[in-house]
Formats: sequence, structure tokens, C-alpha cells
Amino acid sequence: MQGSARDTVPLVEGRRITISHAGYNRAWAVWIADRLERYGWQVAFQRFDLPSGTPVHEALNDLLLVQGRILVVLSDWYFKLGPRTDQEWNEALRAVVAPNSARFSAVSVSTAPMPTASAAFGGTTELWGLGAREAERRLAQLVGVIETRDPALDTLSGARSPRFPMELPRVWGGVPRRNTRFTGRERLLQDIHDQMQSAEPGAGVVTLLGLSGVGKTQVAAEYVWRFSSAYDLVWWVPADQRGTLRQRLAELAPALELSTGHEYGERLRAVGDALRRGDPHSRWLVVLDGADRPDTIDDLVPAGPGHVLITSQNREWGAYNNTHLLSVPVYDREESVAFVRRRAPRIGGRDADLLAEALGDLPLALDQTAGWLSDSTMTVQEYVGLLRDDEDMEAGLRVAVDFDVTYPTTFSIMLNRLREAVPEAVELLRLCAFFAPGAVPVQLLRDIPAEHLPEQLSGMMSDPLRWNTATNKLVQYSVIQWDPPNTDENPEAAGTIHLHRMVHKTVRSGMSEADREVFSRAVRRGLANADPAVPSDTRHWARYARIVPHLDASGALHSRHGEMHQLIGNCLRYLYLAGEYTTGIQLAERTERAWREVYGDGHELLRELSSQHATLLRATGEYARTERINRGLLQRLEREQAGDALEVLRLLEGLGADLRGLGRYEEALEASERVLAGRVEMIGEEDFRTLNARNNLAVTLRLLGRYKDALREDRRTLQIRREVLRARNSSTLSSETNHAIDLRLLGRYAEAQSVQEPNVEMQRVVMGHDHPQTLSAELNLALCLLRSGAREIANERLADLLERAERVLGEASPATQRIAVCYAFVLQAHGRLDLARAIGERVVNRYREALGPDHPYTIGTLSNQALLLRAAGEREEALALNEQCLIRITEALGPDHPWRLGVALNLSADRNLAGDVESAADLSRDTSRRAAAHRSLGRDHPLTLSCKVAHATDLRNLRQRADADRTEQEALSGLITSLGSQHVHTVSARARVRPFWDFEPQLT
Repeated sequence: MQGSARDTVPLVEGRRITISHAGYNRAWAVWIADRLERYGWQVAFQRFDLPSGTPVHEALNDLLLVQGRILVVLSDWYFKLGPRTDQEWNEALRAVVAPNSARFSAVSVSTAPMPTASAAFGGTTELWGLGAREAERRLAQLVGVIETRDPALDTLSGARSPRFPMELPRVWGGVPRRNTRFTGRERLLQDIHDQMQSAEPGAGVVTLLGLSGVGKTQVAAEYVWRFSSAYDLVWWVPADQRGTLRQRLAELAPALELSTGHEYGERLRAVGDALRRGDPHSRWLVVLDGADRPDTIDDLVPAGPGHVLITSQNREWGAYNNTHLLSVPVYDREESVAFVRRRAPRIGGRDADLLAEALGDLPLALDQTAGWLSDSTMTVQEYVGLLRDDEDMEAGLRVAVDFDVTYPTTFSIMLNRLREAVPEAVELLRLCAFFAPGAVPVQLLRDIPAEHLPEQLSGMMSDPLRWNTATNKLVQYSVIQWDPPNTDENPEAAGTIHLHRMVHKTVRSGMSEADREVFSRAVRRGLANADPAVPSDTRHWARYARIVPHLDASGALHSRHGEMHQLIGNCLRYLYLAGEYTTGIQLAERTERAWREVYGDGHELLRELSSQHATLLRATGEYARTERINRGLLQRLEREQAGDALEVLRLLEGLGADLRGLGRYEEALEASERVLAGRVEMIGEEDFRTLNARNNLAVTLRLLGRYKDALREDRRTLQIRREVLRARNSSTLSSETNHAIDLRLLGRYAEAQSVQEPNVEMQRVVMGHDHPQTLSAELNLALCLLRSGAREIANERLADLLERAERVLGEASPATQRIAVCYAFVLQAHGRLDLARAIGERVVNRYREALGPDHPYTIGTLSNQALLLRAAGEREEALALNEQCLIRITEALGPDHPWRLGVALNLSADRNLAGDVESAADLSRDTSRRAAAHRSLGRDHPLTLSCKVAHATDLRNLRQRADADRTEQEALSGLITSLGSQHVHTVSARARVRPFWDFEPQLT
């Protein structure tokens, strides 16, 4: 063991001591050992496990086999492991400790009374309830230490020294209360600890696997409490829903005293960075409880020097994050018996065994059943008889569960007894069953209007005494877990009720249809009241994250109430804006199925839903599918003569986006212009829908290579959005990025960078570090840096961007593909041809499969691959590929599109290298002429000047030196004027390095 900044006495020969302790008191044993080692003692540990068949005196006699002194850490856990009676302990203490009292010493770390014969230790030193210094003074006195040390040299709660057990870690949030009845699992807890300690930095991730009811959460909680002295930060997060996980991680920012605003995205980014750096705390532990869907939350798993503990039923975690899997089985019989006897002291050993056999050693069933049997006059034999006969089982209660045990029956019996004692507790439980299993924010319960609550609950919600009585009884019977509010900074924090999945399923199945409707309607009203109704405001995203998980369980998807339709629409809009596309698609598809059941196929609600569904699908690159959806909706409106003009424009707007994604830019332009004109006429210039239409027109113009026109529209949109929506609005920030993209594509690199740099910082604050909109802004900044000559910085940023995009959005995401294309051509410039080629080929294949061989993106990325072939010395292959690319890009976009001009620039170099100098010169001459005449490029654009440099090279190879020198000088003058004499393009041109063009996919 090591401490920090301390005056340690050298080890003294003969000073050996063994600390005997219950596993539950490990933190005390570790701290005591650390203190004794400072005084020169050699310390060993002996965890005191007392199997049920082993007499107490034999276990104590085994302690005498060690060398040196024995220090026993006494608590009720030490004496009741088994459990054993006071009489057994008194007899053993008198027989073993009393004759060997010179070797034994004892400290007490509990307030519980000890067996009377504990006096055999020669007195017990009390440590519980003291401060660290006084506890150390008493410990030193107990072992007879006479040396003195300067206590100022100690760091009692330092970064390396074990923390005093009465102190919690500096940052502590969401951790369930310690289960004072926790039993067994000693080997499993030690395995978790060993795995964490042996893991490399960034790989300390352990997943506890097991089926419902085996106690995964309880094991995780006991690990936290038992090993908390090794951590400075412990944060417990319900991880069954991505939104909840993001919310709880964001709440860690103020707990870490990070300098952030109140924006959701800023806090998430700051927390991720702080954990990754280990600043301010490198000894951290984050627990992700109930993480059964690794594919939806893997990107949120913290990385860094700390540890992550996950509980899950999903074995797929083994493929993520260097995770080590540990299985959590049901109790073995000895653990079951010990637990039942601790939970219900009146139950004897044989009856405990009988109960464990009847319940299949399932911890959840044992906990709940023993809890109420402890207060009941019913015998275990009578109870087991009820299980066999099902006499006390409510109609319809039996449901399929994960174990071949009668859990629904056991729960029914307990629920009936609870109804007799505290009926309000049962009503509260039934209400919670219409939220999703797992975490139920109490604030959502309190958002339910009193007039919509069942009669027994309407008064309880506003009566703290009745509320506490009901929740305490549910906690007592282990039906729920209760977490108090975990942050003072969240005004909505009101605590959280945790409902186990098996409890949730069983309660719902035992209710009549009439009761289900009453309780589900109440929950739906609460969710509607909690809706901020402004999904575009990032400040409300945390609230939407709390609402979304409960839509299905509450019956909101099948509701006919207009407020529910609005709530679902707002949630879908939030999920799209937050970049949670997969979750949004899944919700849209479930809603569509539900609404078709309720309303049939032709209802107008389905048109709006289909449009939102298409928007989410489009974000994942499903352009052909979304085109079919939108065309079908438009045809239906026309056929049925339904909908108003604004609805037609909304669908036409979606169709325009589909056409952009499919590379049909002229058709998209027609749709975009029609939508904008219609909205300006009907709702005015400043309506957010009109601004969206103008934004989309600019996107289309940019894809057509009309950069100046796009800049004009983007500037107008940005100006109005800043005035109407304000600077920190997500749409305003998106407009700033578009503005910077336009500037960069026009060759105004310094201006573009000056706009994009502060925008990226604000995007990170408002939207979050890994939000798709932030990634897009960072990509443009990296390209600004690249075009300005900062290639090394651009390379580093693009590598980081690609890793984040693949982790957050997936490899097939359109945003990820854009980044991959750009990273590949930067890798080529750095000479890393193999990696660039592998990435490029992967993107080409994805574009070919998703968009077809004739899509401009497929052709453009193939042209980039031709550059790689040339750089690798495969000149003939590069020439052949680029010849095909020029033909196909001309057919797709026409002869004057900037992308076509770029391909032609590259092909002229291939022809030159192949010795076809005249053809190369003809092509470079034609390309220069077309670029100079282009309305968005012109004579001074970097692409035009690059074409001139290339043409000068071809003229020189034709021995037309005068024309070559004149053309070269014109190009150099233009580069110096537009970019500066020291810009990388200018320097390369002066050195007569032939320029090339690389294709960059644009936002659609």
C-alpha cells in the first residue's frame, strides 16, 4: 500500500499483523492497514467467510495459524455471517479468544450491540463515528505504537491514500443506498476489483451479465460502497434509455465544478473531456445500470483513466469498449439461506432452505417474499402451499418470466398483504407501472394533474407524510428503489423511483382493462404537462430525454387525444434535432403501427408522421426510400384533394431534400424555388418555415456549383435568423456554418476560417461535442485549415472527427462518409497511401451501393481514387479511371460544373504523364476557359488559377514557352493577389508543382 506525502516509519522486524474482516467492511480494513503500515507494521488481510456448516470456534482457531498479531474488525456483519446466534459466538469467543487474548485485538466499526463475550478481546476500540485523526490515534494506541509522526505530512484523503471510510468520495451522485442485507457474492466482487485494477488506462470496463432478478444492480451497488475509498468520483447512471444517460452525464458537469453554461451539449462535452483527461479526478467510477442496448449508448461510455461498471442482460457488450464480461448467477443455496435469515430473522434455517427451493434461489423473489413474511404471521410452509395451489393469485397475473419459478404468484401474495397494510402504496405502484420500467422521475409523477389521478392518490401527491409512508413501505418490501434528488442545480429534481422490469411486468399484467385505462390516462396527462412544447430549444432537451422513454408504456402511441399527438410530434422533432436518428426512426415506426391500428391507413395524422419519419430516415442516407414516401404523400393529397397549400409545400420541401440526396440537383432546385416562393407569399419572409426553405435553396445552389448564389441566400437567412431566433439558436449556428462553407468554396479561405472558428466553439457549447451539426462545423473548419496550408493540424482534426463520427453515427452515416472522403485525400497528401486507399475504396463501395454508380458522389470519390493510383505509380489505371469519371460527371452535371472542372484538371495531368501532351493541353485550356467564365468561379478563383498553372505546364511540354510563361505569370499574380505570396498554393505554383483537385461531398 502507498500513501501520499507522509512520514512512514520503516518496517520493523516482528511487527506482523493480520486484519480479519467481513467483506462488507473492506474499506475499514484497507484504511486500517494503510495507517499501520505508516508505523512500520507488516499487514496481511483475512476476509472472514463463515460457511454455514463450519462451527464458529473452528473458524477462529484457523486465525491462530497466521504469524503475529490478529486485529479483528468487528461489526454486526462479522458476527452474523452465516448467520449465527449470539450464543454460538459467545461460546466460541470464550473458547478461542480468551486463552489467546495476547494475540487478539479488536476495533468496532458499527453501532450495533456486540456479543457479551467480545470482552475476551480485552476491550474493543470504537472507531465508528469518529474523525480520521482521532480514529488513527486510537488505532495507534491499540497496537502499542510509541513512535510519533507529524500529522501535517498526512494526506488523509489524498489521491493515493485510501480514504477514511466515514468519508464519501468528493463527487458522489445517484448511488443507491447501501443494502445492509447484501449477502454473498464475495468472489464476484473480488473479480470485479481485480479486473478493474489490472486493466490498462481506458480499458477498465466491466459488464455484469445476468437475467432479470439475479441482483446485478445490487452487486454493482455493493462494489461501489465496498471500494469507494479507492475513488474520488463515483457517478451512478440509469442507462436503459439513451436520453436518460445523456441527461445524467450532463448533470455531472456542475458536480465537477466545470466552467460551463446551462446548455445540454456544453455540459456533455465538458464532462467527456474531463473524464478523458482525468481532470480534476483521475480516480473515477461511472456505473451504467440496466444498459441492455449497447448499440444505442456505446458512444456515451466514458473513456479515460477511470473505471466503468455496466449491468446488462445483453452479452453483446463483449464486442464493445474492451469490455470484460462477468456473469451474475442466481444465489447458491447457502447464500439464499443466509440472505433469507438476515432478511427475516424469525425464519429458521430449514424454512429458509424450503423457501429458497420454492423460489429457485432468485434474489429478487427472495428479497420481496422474505420481506413481507418477516411482518406476517404466515409460516413458510403455508406460503409454499399457496405457491403450489395458486389460491392467492390474482386473475391474469401469471406471465412469462426469465426463470422457471412462480415469481408472479409470489408477488401477488405479497401485493395483497401490502394492499391490506398501506393501500396507497399499491396504488402508487400501479401508477408507476404505466411509466417505463427502470427510472421514473418523480417530477413526472407530480406533473400529473390532481383531477386525473385515482382518488386514493390525488391527495397523497401533495401530502409529504402520506407520500413518505407509501414509498417507505414499497422500499421496505424491496418493490422499488428510491433515489433522492441528486443535484441542487436542477430545479426539476425531485428524486427518482426505480421499478424493476419483472415488478413492472407483473403489476401491469394483474390489472383489469378498466384500471389500466385509468392509470395510463393519468400518466399520459402528466407527460403532456411536462412537454416544454419547444423541441428546438436545447435548454429543454433534458426534459424531452426524460419523457421519451415513457411514451410506449403510458399508451401515448395509441391515444386519440390531440395533446398526445402533439407530444409525440415534439419528441420526434427533438430526437431529430438532437441527432438521435435511430431512436427517432424507431419511435416513428412504432407510432405509425399504432396509429394505423387506431385510425386506419388514410388518416391525416399519418401524413405528418410519415413526413417526420422521412426526415429522420433522410438523415441516415435513405434517400430513395424517403423519395417514395414523399411522392406517395403528394400523390395522395392530389388524388384525395386533401390538405392545404402549406402541407403541400412541406411535402415538396421534403421531396427536394430527397432529390438532393439522390444527386438530381436540377429537379431539387425547381422544388426548392417553388417552396420558397410559396412560403414567402403565404407566411412571410421571417417565419421559421420560410427561413428553412431559403436555407434549403442555398444548399441546392451550392450542390449545383452556384456558390455566389448560395452565399447570397445563406447571408439573407443568417441575418434574419440572428434577428429573430438569436445567435445561440441551433438554426442560426447552422446558417453560420453554411455561410462559412460558401466562403471557402469561393476561395475566400481566411474569411471562412474567421467565421467558422468561433462558430465551432459555440456549436460545442450549445449542441454538444459529438452532435452531427457540430461534427459538420468542425469538418468545415478542418477544411478551412487545410486550404490555408495548415495540413498537419487538418490531418489531426480529421482523424479525430472520423473516429467520433464512426462511434456516434456509425460508419454508414452520410456525415461519416463526408468526413472519410476528406480524411482520405489528406492522408494521400501526407504519403499514407495504403490507409488512404483503404478508406477511399470503402467509401466508393458504400456510395455505389447506396446511391448508384452514376451519382456525382460515386464519380467524385472514384476520381479521388484515381489520384491515389497515380501517386502509387499506377498511371495507366489512373488515366483509364479518370477518363471514365470525366465522361460520367459530364453526363451527370454538365460541362461547366466545378466538380466536372476538377476531374478535368486531374485528367489533364494523367494525359500529360502518359505522353499525350497535346490532348492534355487541349483539356487544360478548355478547363481554364470554362472556369474563368463560370459565374461562381471567375478568373481569380483558386480552381481557375490551378487550371492555368496546369495549362502552363502543358504548354511548356509543347515547347510553347512564351505562352507558358505568360500563362504561368497570370496564374501567379492571381494567386498572390487572392491568397498571398506565401500561401501553399502560391508556393507550389512558383515551384512548378502541378496542382490537382480533390472531390469533397457537400451537405445535402
